[in-house]
Amino acid sequence: MSALLFLISLLRTLVEVALLSLLAQGIVGLLSGAARQANPVYRVLALVSAPALRASRFVTGGVCPERRLPLLAFLLLFSLWIGLAWLKLSLSAPV
Repeated sequence: MSALLFLISLLRTLVEVALLSLLAQGIVGLLSGAARQANPVYRVLALVSAPALRASRFVTGGVCPERRLPLLAFLLLFSLWIGLAWLKLSLSAPV
């Protein structure tokens, strides 16, 4: 049981990193304006959040416009984060 809780905590931490990188990328993109692609911080955050964007593009099957993809990825990751928290709580609660 302890190994399962550890795995859930690890997955939840990875989801948190992806969520925070998407959020930070959006903030840096707003502050940088049109020169965001030249910003090294923005490029590092884009590198970290790229797997989440690819996964959301795969889930939607290319139906979602590219402009809305980061928002969709954020919402999907947030839903996964909440689901993992609920699963961790339900597994660790005494019966």
